[in-house]
Amino acid sequence: MTLSHAQVEAQLTGPGQLFEMEEIGGTGIRTWKHAPAHFRVLLENSRWHGDKVFLVYEDEHITFEDHYRRAATLATRLADDYGVRKGDRVAVAMRNYPEWSIAFSAALAAGAVAVPLNAWWTEPELAYGVSDSGAKVIIADDERAPRLAGTGVPLIVARGAAPEGARTFDEVLGEVRADVTLPEVELSPDDPATIFYTSGTTGRPKGALGSHRNLGQSPMTVAYGLYRASALAGKDPGEATAVRRVTLLTVPLFHVTGCFSALTTTLFSGGGLVLMYKWDPGQALKLIEREKVSAMIGVPTNAWQLMSHPDFAKHDLSSLNTLGYGGAPAPPRLLERITENLPARAASNGYGMTETTALAIGNGGADYQAHPDSIGRPSPVVDVRVVDPMNNELPPGEVGELCVRGPNVILGYWNKPEATAETFVGGWLHTGDLAKIDEDGFVYIVDRAKDMVIRGGENVYCAEVEAALFEHPAVDDVAVIGVPHDELGEEVGAVIRLAAGVPATGEELRAFLDGRIAAFKVPRHFWFREGELPRNPGGKILKTHLRREVLGA
Repeated sequence: MTLSHAQVEAQLTGPGQLFEMEEIGGTGIRTWKHAPAHFRVLLENSRWHGDKVFLVYEDEHITFEDHYRRAATLATRLADDYGVRKGDRVAVAMRNYPEWSIAFSAALAAGAVAVPLNAWWTEPELAYGVSDSGAKVIIADDERAPRLAGTGVPLIVARGAAPEGARTFDEVLGEVRADVTLPEVELSPDDPATIFYTSGTTGRPKGALGSHRNLGQSPMTVAYGLYRASALAGKDPGEATAVRRVTLLTVPLFHVTGCFSALTTTLFSGGGLVLMYKWDPGQALKLIEREKVSAMIGVPTNAWQLMSHPDFAKHDLSSLNTLGYGGAPAPPRLLERITENLPARAASNGYGMTETTALAIGNGGADYQAHPDSIGRPSPVVDVRVVDPMNNELPPGEVGELCVRGPNVILGYWNKPEATAETFVGGWLHTGDLAKIDEDGFVYIVDRAKDMVIRGGENVYCAEVEAALFEHPAVDDVAVIGVPHDELGEEVGAVIRLAAGVPATGEELRAFLDGRIAAFKVPRHFWFREGELPRNPGGKILKTHLRREVLGA
């Protein structure tokens, strides 16, 4: 018998069920009743999985017990050797090494606020993140350590030699004992837990301040999506987790998708997480075969490139039963390619933001097949609505700004009260995305109100790139736009008006930007025009006109 969404929700969230909900006193916000109250609960409960392999990196296999002992030991060292106390910030800047998870877990277990920094950032960008967060300690890999050595903040270096004055990760860790315990600290759901940096249209990164409640709720939200898809397909919901899930992570852990949709969810569920030095579709195919990967999580680009690789048909991918992606628009054509190349696999598309602790709205299973252009329906603990510019709620089918409310929505922006007040209004997060909601509750993203490009899941904020280009003496005016790309979703393009008598080429401008901004932000396309860039009466560049002019769309 096919169940409706209402019937499935009632079945899964009823009293005594895993996904039972309760209200946060008087707020109208619902939470998962049985979610971990804070990260220490999540970490300590992970020991139940004992000798199961938690993290795989190349030839290294780290069990849940190994991970717990190392994280607990490092948490103690942070408290004893570095004086880290509740509320202090600990920055983490490295590739997807196992030490990333250990450092992140240790910081939170010690009561500190974990601050994952974008590993692609340049030295000035990293310095800003350290300074803005007020980090007390930095834990970095040997690639980022030289860029951070000048910050004056104590530095712990993983996977390599430490600069003068810093210590290596192994040196700090020292002996890891079987009877190690977490340092004493009292935590509550409302305590700050994480600062993930995101940017606004001003181009200056903002620290999204997440709570322990946000962190504890997110694995339950991911799990609910799996159970819901199974129940809607007429199966026993328990089948969704009957087989241990081994996930290949294709995106950075410093993104909320990597951290919350993959890392903490795997820590919660007892699955396995396979890490990569960097995304490489050929290597991904080998890892799926070798580690019997059952799920792949990333952005739409990853799934596209996996199926496009010349060795795709040469590997045994029979273990892979789920492809999940979010973080960037997923063209309906991607689902068609998955159905053709990986038949009988479950594909899912999710919507979330740094401000929603990753997943808030999801589309999977039969729903995705029926509504491939939708981001799906919200989680039962998440409320959504669309509003007009006066903040009036709009009826189904009308386009407005998407607003979200729930236990996954962050506390606000770190030390930015004005930006917080502008974005979080009356308990609702204003996402900056334009959307519509149909009569059945499916959400459709129509456009992005925020001025940014999403390149392979990486947010590129146009104002930041424009500011960097304006530093070149030949640039008189500039507008940065997104250029559609099959694999990456979008690439960065720039429309330039040159100063009179000062020539420049795209190659020269690219070379100028090298080292000033991260490589993924540097435009791949340049157009030069002689006339003024089109602007509205308020002086804002009319980018829609420019896109039509240079792209014909």
